[in-house]
Amino acid sequence: MIPPVIYTKIPETDPALIAQAAEFGVADLHEALGAVEGRAMLMSPRMRPLDPAHTIAGAAVTVFNYPGDNLFMHHALYLARKGHVLVMTNGGHAINAQWGELAGLEAQTKGLAGLVVEGAVRDTQALIAMRFPVWSTAIHASHPEKRGPGAVNIPVVVDGVTVHPGDIIVADADGVLVIPPAHLRHALAGAGKRRAKEADMRRRILAGEHLHDLLGLDKAMAESGVEVRETSWAEDRGR
Repeated sequence: MIPPVIYTKIPETDPALIAQAAEFGVADLHEALGAVEGRAMLMSPRMRPLDPAHTIAGAAVTVFNYPGDNLFMHHALYLARKGHVLVMTNGGHAINAQWGELAGLEAQTKGLAGLVVEGAVRDTQALIAMRFPVWSTAIHASHPEKRGPGAVNIPVVVDGVTVHPGDIIVADADGVLVIPPAHLRHALAGAGKRRAKEADMRRRILAGEHLHDLLGLDKAMAESGVEVRETSWAEDRGR
């Protein structure tokens, strides 16, 4: 059992690698991590951005807020430094907002990269207007208490994904990906290869080639057992 606790330090990652991660989309990095790890590190479709135009990458400062409460969010915001991403959960409860306009204003002033919340945020029009990047699983105006308990900078499970302090969070309109620092170089290398491959495929599609052929799908179609009939469905049924 973990008592209320706050850890003030998180592992550091080379800022140049984090900057490289920001240049790739979540989809490329997710694919580069592989079918198992890439899926295990990807949050669910419930986690959506307030503004789909935003893209972020930064090290996680993790927070567990007791359901209905956001006291420990405030101390995490106090500790967080430029470039960090606050990653919070209250166990997924969709009421009692964990974040609002004034917290967003302080986070923006401090240069935080963004916020990922399993649970509710509020003051969404103000957050969008100030262009502070926020991803959440819910929006709700309800009041949060400030009593605790909670924890800062411990491992937390956010929307089904375990997030450790210092994990690299990459988020865009496609979703939120959690990359442990030990996997970051591998993800960047794979995403770079994928980007180069897709750039070539774009060029060939614009030149008139078919994606079906570029992906070599004839073999997969044949192995699926599909029957191709050179007629229409209506003619085949005698209509």
